[in-house]
Amino acid sequence: MKDLYELLPAVHRVKDSERGYPLRELLGVIEEQARLVGADLDQLYANWFVETCQDWIAPYIGDLVGYRPLEGPGEEGPPGLISALAPRRDIANTIANRRRKGSLALLEQLALDVAAWPARAVEFYRLLGRTQPVRLYGTDAGMNAVRRRRGGLVDLRHGDALDRLSGGRTLHAGLSGPFDELSHTVEVSRASSRRRQGRTNIPNVGVFLWRLRPYSVTKAPANCEERKSATYTFSILGNEIPLITKPVPEPSTLHIAAEDNVPAFIRRRAFEERTADYYGEGKSLCIWRGDQEEPVPLSAIVPANLSGGGYRPQPGQVAVDPELGRFVFGGRPPDSGVWVTYHHGFSADIGGGEYYRDLSGDEDAEPYYVGGDEGHERIMDAVNEWRQEREKHPHAVIEIRDNGAYQEQIDLDVRPGERLVLRAAQGKRPVLRLLDWYSNRPDALRIIGPECEPDDADCCAKPEVVLDGLVITGRSVWVTGWLGRVQIRHCTLVPGWSLDQHCEPAFEEEPSLELVDTTACTEIGHSILGTIRVTQNEVTAEPSPIFLSDSVLDATGEDLDALTGPQDCHAHAVFSAARSTVVGRLRTHQIGLVDNSILLGEVCVARRMDGCVRFSWVEPGSRTPRRHECEPESTKDGDVGRLRPRFTSLRYGQPGYAQLALDCSEEVRRGADDGSEMGAFHDLFQPQREDNLRARIDEFTPAGCDAGLFFVS
Repeated sequence: MKDLYELLPAVHRVKDSERGYPLRELLGVIEEQARLVGADLDQLYANWFVETCQDWIAPYIGDLVGYRPLEGPGEEGPPGLISALAPRRDIANTIANRRRKGSLALLEQLALDVAAWPARAVEFYRLLGRTQPVRLYGTDAGMNAVRRRRGGLVDLRHGDALDRLSGGRTLHAGLSGPFDELSHTVEVSRASSRRRQGRTNIPNVGVFLWRLRPYSVTKAPANCEERKSATYTFSILGNEIPLITKPVPEPSTLHIAAEDNVPAFIRRRAFEERTADYYGEGKSLCIWRGDQEEPVPLSAIVPANLSGGGYRPQPGQVAVDPELGRFVFGGRPPDSGVWVTYHHGFSADIGGGEYYRDLSGDEDAEPYYVGGDEGHERIMDAVNEWRQEREKHPHAVIEIRDNGAYQEQIDLDVRPGERLVLRAAQGKRPVLRLLDWYSNRPDALRIIGPECEPDDADCCAKPEVVLDGLVITGRSVWVTGWLGRVQIRHCTLVPGWSLDQHCEPAFEEEPSLELVDTTACTEIGHSILGTIRVTQNEVTAEPSPIFLSDSVLDATGEDLDALTGPQDCHAHAVFSAARSTVVGRLRTHQIGLVDNSILLGEVCVARRMDGCVRFSWVEPGSRTPRRHECEPESTKDGDVGRLRPRFTSLRYGQPGYAQLALDCSEEVRRGADDGSEMGAFHDLFQPQREDNLRARIDEFTPAGCDAGLFFVS
């Protein structure tokens, strides 16, 4: 809109200037209101279309075309939950989906559109073993046709079919998996049963779903095992990690998903028979020798089972085991290093990785680059360059622009009024390996503020430090001094410092984050970390505020301390958590607010007059402030064993880490204040997505069939 005052004739503007511009001020108020009305009119027009409308409008547009969403929170609900209950794509495709009702490809498309879960639909009657009829003389040949490949014994020579029987790491052996081709006897139970799901029966249809997402690690250094110089793991942390398929888009909407169209774990047999489908640049995995621009050729890759550790390939070959995430070079390993690209499975975008992160808020900072073509080789080189220019650039960003492993002593000292951000670039996952450098002091990554409050503190802001998108292993992060905020977002501070090959922590009682005589307000978001230890003078200092959100605080054991002070005393801190999972004991001075979280360990709070714990799991026998709708107290049956949270895994490094198990109680899976699950993966809204998908599946299932949901991961 053009300025109204500029539209006036010049004579009126001259007279207005002589009187102190009262007319300009009046027109400014009118113009502001006119802009608001114009913006509202533009939004009203955008709300006519499902692609551009506001989130709360989408269910109403769906109602116009007969879309039936589940009962949701209405306009007052959070936008993430509303979009989970009424996804735009599902509303837009309502009419087209009705025309395709009854097709298997539609059921797969519904799972992707409604719940954002890759899926494969299976008609179980095709896997049902049948008795071959006896042909009678003079009868209709069609009534006595031989049904080939139905019934009979399993062909033990067909190893790939046997390997696909379970179809996933979490399905029970012997049950029909998503890619099974063997014949089975009948199961009478219905596929949609909530108690015991049946599979191979005439009316049953199964929709197999993958909850784990594929996360890529591109051109990163591999880990060479110390005692076996020719043996490597894809994970730089040294743990065995099952590799996952990078899904290939399906050729058409009528195509039934195959094994390479979903994020399935790569089987040894499948890798052996279809190596070219998995290996190579831009595919599920790839290996580079040293500084060579071209990867190891496909002809040199040998699929193998390396679980015993005794297999040795021929010189020039590389034996790869995708189920363990290991590979072995034949002959002498490369002297200049090994680099790998691979995909692993995880539940959500936390802990750092190549996924998208919001990097806004630091646009006015001076950038200093590490890695890449034009960046510094070491992090401290960039830090030292900033130190020389810190008077001119008090707000700086040190950005790591590759997926390398940085092994150096890192000290981040800041002065009053400064803000320093150490982060990974968008789409990168660097690893900071803190080794045993010093003999007379800790080897942690140190964040150091002024030793004491300066005399001109009233006119100087407290310094701030941000860690973003980093994986820190080997030692802890050590924070001390007069500081404002210390933010840790989308980072992993490896619980137990480092891992062995079976994902067991090397130093389970060592802290990942140490707060020593600091005024810092610690904010941790979308991160994974081990024990927090607070060392503070309780007489002269205020409790340290610690805020945890959408994160996992893992002491590596329920009987170990997740938050503590020195010598197993209470941490002099005020602890708050939202949508987080805590594994281990909490010993703290005070709790602020804990909601929608899982506290899997005894909680002992010294000052219980203030604070609140709501819609969370709290270990029985804990001493906390007042609670509201917490488990297991809010359930009358008192069966603590049934209500106790169950996880796919509680070992960092495994794909199902901190993920609620399929047999977890409904009180935990739906115990948050909005009906979602408690814990770090609350914002996935998986219970709502599952309910919505069941409603859609029932609406579009082929006539006379009974459809059920089967989670593969």
